[in-house]
Amino acid sequence: MNRAAPLQGYSGDALLLGFSVALISIGLIAIASASIEYSDFHFGNPWHHAERHTLYLLLGITAAALSYMIPTETFNRLSPWLLFIAFALLILVLMPGIGREVNGAKRWLPLLGALTVQPSEFAKFALLLYTAGYLVRQEDAVRHHWQGLAKLIFILGIVAFLLLLEPDFGATVIAVGAVVGMMFLAGARLIYVLALLASVALGFLVLVFSAPYRLQRLTAYQDPWSDPFGAGFQLVQSLIAFGRGEWFGVGLGNSIQKLFYLPEAHTDFVFSIWAEETGLFGALLLILLFVGLITRIMQTGWRAAAEGNGFAAYLCFGVGLMFAGQVFINMGASSGLLPTKGLTLPFVSYGGSSLIMNCALLGIVLRIAQQLRPEQRTDQTVSRRVL
Repeated sequence: MNRAAPLQGYSGDALLLGFSVALISIGLIAIASASIEYSDFHFGNPWHHAERHTLYLLLGITAAALSYMIPTETFNRLSPWLLFIAFALLILVLMPGIGREVNGAKRWLPLLGALTVQPSEFAKFALLLYTAGYLVRQEDAVRHHWQGLAKLIFILGIVAFLLLLEPDFGATVIAVGAVVGMMFLAGARLIYVLALLASVALGFLVLVFSAPYRLQRLTAYQDPWSDPFGAGFQLVQSLIAFGRGEWFGVGLGNSIQKLFYLPEAHTDFVFSIWAEETGLFGALLLILLFVGLITRIMQTGWRAAAEGNGFAAYLCFGVGLMFAGQVFINMGASSGLLPTKGLTLPFVSYGGSSLIMNCALLGIVLRIAQQLRPEQRTDQTVSRRVL
């Protein structure tokens, strides 16, 4: 019986790992297919983006392995320092001559050669860690007093302000949504959470109506066919890709929309190309894999909460909410459910910083699940003895 227990305890971790490996594998296949013509035209190498994504993937696996080996309590202790580094990077990227500007946004810091890092991705990582630690340290105040949320809201406001200066509206929405969700799950009073959500919604409305391009995106997605060669161009091409996919797709590598019809085919709209090439079957498969991954992460959080590990529980909740938000916004934007927004699909879209940070978070969740196993085995042994 004792020999079978480790295998039984490992089944949950294997399930989480299996969902992750499946999504990462689909991401590599989808990017290789969606970027082949773009890479050949711009770089003279059809596998340019696939090769770079493979490099990012190796770095991401390394980050996941390191995160898995570090005790979660160490991340709890280091979270204020990581948040301080995130603040420094967010400020550094805005400085003239340092941050790299692309399409009017300063979101990247150059490293070696063409390699860049996106501080917003590290900021989301650090913010989740700090929020999980704060909710444990100030548990009573968060649950019973508005003042308990004030410091966390202030820090969240600074992060959101720096992100909006880049501007990175999508990262701001994800960061705010994940932190507010973690507050609610930590037991903050519903009236406080609703008041915060109302304030955030009002602020986002002000931002939308203050920037013409955001307002244009908001109105264009409601009827993209009214301006199919202007504001609605991306969404129209994305919808055409979905329509061409039908039930089982046109086959991997046979997409027409990736041939310079659909901009950002390997980044923001990689789901559209995947749906075109694999059809409704492939799209539903990808959705189910994300549902499985997020569900397993949230289950790990509930198990950690049941065992009294607040930091691990809140961190799992934050990771699950962040992944769920990004998946919903990315797929919603590409299918016309939401306004077009530049936000990566976790583990699937092309983007080094996003992939590495997501893998690091996944490594921490795997570590948390691993730490729960001995207690689970003990509970199983006790239940068998009672029976």
